[in-house]
Amino acid sequence: MGDCSLKLQKAVFLDRDGVVIRQVDFLIKPRQLKLLPNVGKVIKLLNHFGFLVVVITNQPVVARGLIKPEGIDKIHTILINRLKKQGAKIEAVYFCPHHPNATLKKYRKRCRCRKPGIGLIIKAAKDLNINLKKSFMVGDALIDIVAGKRAGLKTILVKTGPGHSRLDKLYKKKFKPDFITKNLNEVVRIIKKYGK
Repeated sequence: MGDCSLKLQKAVFLDRDGVVIRQVDFLIKPRQLKLLPNVGKVIKLLNHFGFLVVVITNQPVVARGLIKPEGIDKIHTILINRLKKQGAKIEAVYFCPHHPNATLKKYRKRCRCRKPGIGLIIKAAKDLNINLKKSFMVGDALIDIVAGKRAGLKTILVKTGPGHSRLDKLYKKKFKPDFITKNLNEVVRIIKKYGK
């Protein structure tokens, strides 16, 4: 639970695949990790504007038995360190290993942490003392937008990953993104303007 005596912080929650890194089917090896253009610069600017940057990602590769949670943690440590070298700080990465049709029984369940569930966002908010009303969710897919809306975040859909292409078929009016952008550079402009 966050310490109530501390000032609540504002944050930008980023989806991982298609937003921070290039989308890869079944990313299980560090060499598959490729940052998208300008990600370091964007995160550095968000840090400068006073936002914590938190990555929230579904990782069903664990549920499929392709990699262990420790392997995902290792990949995320590499990601954080790579961005740190560019002066960009990711506060934390939270991932969901579950899937309702998991190959491995221990991960086979419907959970609150798998987006569009909000379990990971709520956990991050408690761990890091985040004010969700002053925070943003940035993703390339409808599940990111739904999770963000359910958690009370402002939502931004970016077209840097493949997830946005299915949006028209799945669109639900109540989960319409607050903003739609081509890339993370535009995200910075939106957050600078509306993230007071």
